[in-house]
Amino acid sequence: MARTARRSVTDEERRQQIMKAAERLFGTGRIHEVTLDEVARAARVGKGTIYRHFRDKDDLFFQTATSGFDDLCELLQRRVPDEGQLKGRLLAVCQQIVAFFDRRRHLIRMMQAEEGHARRAPNAWERWRRRRRKLVAAVAEILAQGEADGEIRRDIPSEVLATYLLGLLRARANDLPDTPPEQRTVEQALDVFWSGAREHVVEETAR
Repeated sequence: MARTARRSVTDEERRQQIMKAAERLFGTGRIHEVTLDEVARAARVGKGTIYRHFRDKDDLFFQTATSGFDDLCELLQRRVPDEGQLKGRLLAVCQQIVAFFDRRRHLIRMMQAEEGHARRAPNAWERWRRRRRKLVAAVAEILAQGEADGEIRRDIPSEVLATYLLGLLRARANDLPDTPPEQRTVEQALDVFWSGAREHVVEETAR
């Protein structure tokens, strides 16, 4: 009986394998407590393989933390409908983002740690913002369609509105730990945003 040839692992698959191991380790401990030897063992690769994909431990941490933006954008592209009522599409966006971070709590912990570090270093902060901008742009694209259809106010750029919405979701997750769950639902966060983002709000204010 002929043996089935084993498929070779691609460079990108190996890179993802390393990052998944790093997410588990960095997400449960401090960056200075985790060694690249531990990551290599968890990923089942040689330490040299890590250096073929990442400059050093800091680069591995950054690339792993910011990979969440890429994963979220891909998820939104697959799961959020291209058509339908705008508020329904925005609710789908919010639900997918919240569910993503519920599933990958280690990753959000890393993202928060890296953001805090980046804010203290101007060059790192700009690098962080470039990666985050991809997620903002994905949400802004949906809001821009709402602007074009006259549903969303035009006096505020869609990128700014997208940042406001993402900020509300973040506040809901991080800043309201003692608030009863029924008072911080995804739907409520969207309602707060929707109340200020609709076009009629501008029209009523101008009267």
